[in-house]
Amino acid sequence: SERRNTMNSFITWIGGKKLLRETIVSRFPKEGIEKYVEVFGGAGWVLFHRNKHAPKEVYNDINSNLVNLFRMMKHHPEAIKKELEYALNSRELFQMCRRSIDREDLTEIQRAARFLFLIKTSYGGKVSSFGCQTRDVLQLKNLEEIKERLSAVLIENCSFTDLIQKHDGNGTLFYCDPPYYGAEKYYDTGDFVFDESQHILLRDKLANIKGKFILTYNNSSFLKELYQDFSIEEVERSNNLGVVGGEKRYKELIIRNF
Repeated sequence: SERRNTMNSFITWIGGKKLLRETIVSRFPKEGIEKYVEVFGGAGWVLFHRNKHAPKEVYNDINSNLVNLFRMMKHHPEAIKKELEYALNSRELFQMCRRSIDREDLTEIQRAARFLFLIKTSYGGKVSSFGCQTRDVLQLKNLEEIKERLSAVLIENCSFTDLIQKHDGNGTLFYCDPPYYGAEKYYDTGDFVFDESQHILLRDKLANIKGKFILTYNNSSFLKELYQDFSIEEVERSNNLGVVGGEKRYKELIIRNF
């Protein structure tokens, strides 16, 4: 059957769309999509949540460690699990993995396992500081499901400009979840600097595609002006950072060219 159960992502990542994924997917076109492309893939919450697949699907991210992790989870999840089997959730091992993640003598599987260890044991999945969780965060579940879900997904490691150019077409739907305006420093984009000029460049690229795009952003007058020629919808979600003394609502933008 064409419909399958929705899934959770296997990682936490900055800007993850866990709370907004249902709202985003409900805005997707109901038909005519031959290729679905996640331009800023991150944890892939929207990809995993979609239960009606396009004939072709593409996951992309600029972060090469993240892309390598997705590729290894697609091809060798059991080997990653084996690498982590005897790992202890300790600050010492966390620091060692941070120091060694870019060593050239690591295999792709070792690199993926160490990066996954950093994500799982860090504070908020940010890989920069040890999270001190007491529960066994290294238990990997649903490996077969993850492997099966990613089996037909093309996994890319491109800049957004190259990716859009490469995959654009009349039947393409691009889902874009770029670094939020004013919060770019919190995103791990490696050596690639995402500044105001990149937000403008993204708009210019999306304005000229043959396909369709849906874009999620933070609520900002700069962005509203930048995308004034397109459909802009304000949506509310709860703030997942948590607020003492009641629920805080947080506005985000869903922008589309259809």
